[in-house]
Amino acid sequence: MTTFAAPATSAVRLTQYARGGGCACKIPPGELETAVAGLIGGEPSGAPGELMVGLDTGDDAAAVRLQDGTAVLATTDFFSPVVDDAYDWGRIAAANALSDIYAMGGSPLVALNLLGWPRTELAFDIAAEVLRGGIDVAHRAGCHVAGGHSVDDPEPKYGMAVTGVADPDRLLRNDAGRPGVPLTLTKPLGIGVLNNRHKATGEVFPHAVDTMTELNREPARTAVELGVRCATDVTGFGLLGHLHKLARASGVGAVVDAGRVPYLDGAREALADGYVSGGTRRNLAWVTPHLDPGRADDAELLLLADAQTSGGLLVAGEVPGHPVIGELVPRRPDGVTVTVR
Repeated sequence: MTTFAAPATSAVRLTQYARGGGCACKIPPGELETAVAGLIGGEPSGAPGELMVGLDTGDDAAAVRLQDGTAVLATTDFFSPVVDDAYDWGRIAAANALSDIYAMGGSPLVALNLLGWPRTELAFDIAAEVLRGGIDVAHRAGCHVAGGHSVDDPEPKYGMAVTGVADPDRLLRNDAGRPGVPLTLTKPLGIGVLNNRHKATGEVFPHAVDTMTELNREPARTAVELGVRCATDVTGFGLLGHLHKLARASGVGAVVDAGRVPYLDGAREALADGYVSGGTRRNLAWVTPHLDPGRADDAELLLLADAQTSGGLLVAGEVPGHPVIGELVPRRPDGVTVTVR
């Protein structure tokens, strides 16, 4: 039987100040796509550089090619507390924001803090711990942190806006997948159900925190060096949701071998005990019309749709040291993009 740490003893449980938590509090993907559908297209007059990646495919970051042959990457990500420990929350949020740069095959250059804080409810020394966690992870990534922006907010929120650089001819994109290519996952799933259990009970899962604070830098570098050109990261829309977006953007299908997908210790128990976020259920509902579930039961599908926070990279190619969990295949004519076997 797996055992975990006792509930946190801190007098302040940050997760209790949030309706959701981490990437599970994202706006549902279907609603978001409807909202931004009319914003795609059009170019500003006199803008420097070429917009290589924008809203069209819902990729992880924007990319602009400059005349000197550099691609500038830009992204932002923030969310409400996913754990009660302020320092850990800061570290997780920073690693999650930096992940978008790695998911495009780039290197982070500079980050700006984004902080929403209930100034009359929570002491600012707690906010300082959040910021310290974010700065420590950014510095570990070799990324400058240069100030940011804060607002008085009834719900605490933290994240970063990150600018990075990449080789425009070696970008990792979600629309570059081709049939016959294996799919590699660089972090185990199950973060969402464990975080939901933590929010409900106060139980602490250090191995989940370690996973969320692990940078995606090395697998991204390896993928680029091996000539991989298609990848995304697995965050709030779950493995199924992000794989559906990648397959749709690339005009291919995808097959997931459920038995080869790795999970964090305790994830299945947390699911069995009912610690499933609303975001996870919305993920599954959104992807279901495009899903062939095979023999997978509802529990397996919920884990595959589990809303991850600072999850791993989903790479269309083999990355040594990480499991291959499926492959890209020709697109089916019935509109199904993801098949589970």
